[in-house]
Amino acid sequence: MKIAVSSTADTSDSAVDLRFGRASGFIIYDLEKESFEFVNNEQNLNAMQGAGVQAAQIVVNQNVGALITGHCGPKAFKVLSAAGIKIFVGAEGSIKEVIEKYKNNELQQALEADVKGHWV
Repeated sequence: MKIAVSSTADTSDSAVDLRFGRASGFIIYDLEKESFEFVNNEQNLNAMQGAGVQAAQIVVNQNVGALITGHCGPKAFKVLSAAGIKIFVGAEGSIKEVIEKYKNNELQQALEADVKGHWV
């Protein structure tokens, strides 16, 4: 299975980006291969609106089973949930750290968005 983590940059030492829709990009981590790739989210950094939905579609297109991020708004949450992606919010620290927490079942799955729309 693959998981996505909102990231401030393209390495596993990068920090988790707390803003899902306007994250710099996403680390797509393959749990079986223990490898990752970076997917850029640059087009949504300064979007007037719709950044969360567009970012959610990027994540859906990566065929991941879970997303780890700082915060997730209602529209993005709806898109991700409809695709069957489990969402974990409240993540902080490095990509490596939150992936380990995920592997150790130390993250709590979100049941709803944790911020209102247009959170900046």
